Amino acid sequence: MWLMGGGDLVGQFDDAGLLDRVVVSIAPVTLGAGAPLLPRDIRSDRLRLTAVKQAGQFAELHYDVTSPSGR
Repeated sequence: MWLMGGGDLVGQFDDAGLLDRVVVSIAPVTLGAGAPLLPRDIRSDRLRLTAVKQAGQFAELHYDVTSPSGR
């Protein structure tokens, strides 16, 4: 299933154990401050970078997500 939404939606699927991939598009804009990309606790040791693609001026990062220990 493909969903498009913010970090909270991603977090809800991760909480339910239904998240297996995250695709992040990065725009060439520098911000001085802001909210985290994912508001839930999805640690980097659960993410494995599988692809990097260019889409115009955007960078698209593809990550596989592993289940946290004990789930």
